Amino acid sequence: MKEQNYLDHLVGVFGQPVSENPGVVIQDAAFAAMGLERWHFLTLDVDRDKLEDALRGLKAFKMRGINCTIPHKIAVMQYLDEISESARLIGAVNTIVNENGRLFGENTDGKGFMMSLAENGVNVSGKKAVVFGAGGAARAICVEMGLAGVGALHIVNRPQDRALGDALVDILRRNTAAQVAYTDWTEPFRVPADADIVVNATSVGLYPDVNALPNIDLDSILPSMFVQDVIPNPTETALIREMRRRGVPCATGAGMLVEQAALNIEMWTGRKPDKAVMYHALEEALS
Repeated sequence: MKEQNYLDHLVGVFGQPVSENPGVVIQDAAFAAMGLERWHFLTLDVDRDKLEDALRGLKAFKMRGINCTIPHKIAVMQYLDEISESARLIGAVNTIVNENGRLFGENTDGKGFMMSLAENGVNVSGKKAVVFGAGGAARAICVEMGLAGVGALHIVNRPQDRALGDALVDILRRNTAAQVAYTDWTEPFRVPADADIVVNATSVGLYPDVNALPNIDLDSILPSMFVQDVIPNPTETALIREMRRRGVPCATGAGMLVEQAALNIEMWTGRKPDKAVMYHALEEALS
């Protein structure tokens, strides 16, 4: 006799605003390809002052987990039972796993970045990296590279956000062995010729300003370097198009987003999803 089990397994994302978050497209495509017919990803608009209530609901519905996006990544930490080392250093959680009512917090932003590098054959150990930006994405990326043994990190950021940059430099110097430098970004930045990895961790090029380029001297980026963009929408930014035209190895923020989502699914289900299916679904959604 065919087993009759109609129990729904719920995951999703808490955020505000959250209506343009494409997570549901990626996750639902993965679940369908994995044959997980009763797994559902919910996109949930949660007010700042209702976050604790939302987490109570997560437990009540026995949701397997949740992603947290703006503005909840920091505030959610006070309600969790356990937080990973890297998430503590980053100071933000974007993924929660519910283990029978015990909530574990992780930050997969930087881990998705590291997985993207690995997919492209890039190992950060002992390498020199230049990171543009010092916000949440940059913070996660720098911490993960630092913990993975990157040799040197050069952070380039707008002077009006110097406090963010100073805080990031302090975290890296206290908790990693990386050599850390900082530059105020006031003019086209020339990437040092000995750099190995270049990261755009800013919002420059994000939809709808899809033709914008970061204020970088592009001629200073050499084919010996690897460029990673963090922007998922569009799936191919103006920076990535230019890098490909110049023959510079690179990876898109869309690919990084898929890596991150795949890690979330593995944390929630214990199974590895088909990342090609996920990327195709994202491309279709954003085309």
